Amino acid sequence: MTQKNSKKTPEIMTDLRKDIVRMPSVIREASGIMIFGKRIKSIIFTTDIAIIRNTDADAVIAVYPFTPHPAITKSIIEAADIPVFSGVGGGLTQGSRSAYMSMFAEAQGSLGVVLNAPTPVKTVKMVAQVVDIPVISTVTSVYTPIDEKLAAGVKIINISAGKDTAATVRYFRERHPDLAIMATGGPTKASIIETIEAGANAITYTPPSNGELFRRKMEHYREEEKGK
Repeated sequence: MTQKNSKKTPEIMTDLRKDIVRMPSVIREASGIMIFGKRIKSIIFTTDIAIIRNTDADAVIAVYPFTPHPAITKSIIEAADIPVFSGVGGGLTQGSRSAYMSMFAEAQGSLGVVLNAPTPVKTVKMVAQVVDIPVISTVTSVYTPIDEKLAAGVKIINISAGKDTAATVRYFRERHPDLAIMATGGPTKASIIETIEAGANAITYTPPSNGELFRRKMEHYREEEKGK
């Protein structure tokens, strides 16, 4: 006898955990990227530990506009209960420091390391030689040279090209049919769908800030007080 609800996913939740940051459900339409047996579709872009601990994302991409530091990487990985892709430089931070940061990130439990778009091929090679986790290279436009970086050891590209992201995904997908591509999906359901249809396997999503989430919570509390 077939169970009517056999294809429905049961959800376990408590009152204390129900206010999580949920990823747009449309991201489930992506194929995902299989990394060491884990299928990654939704990737939250934040370094806020409170948000990382309260999200339904499959993984977190922890990159930030400062020199990568082991203390930051360690704190995020220890706090996270989902896989972490750790930023290891590539712009101002290059060469042996990026390689050392990558080794540290892997030792702490990162699922992958992320290099900035300007990273020279020499640094890509140094990182790829010392880690056994995927090296991810950020792409900011169709003009970003990736062929040499792929040959040097990059396994995934992370496309972040603003309003041109979907077009950039399409450009690289046409040239690399089997390449693993993660990309920013933008703020709307339509932009996420466009990015997936262009060829992105996984979507990175920027959540509301801690301040914005707190503002919403305070408004809710004030409305409750009015009703008493």
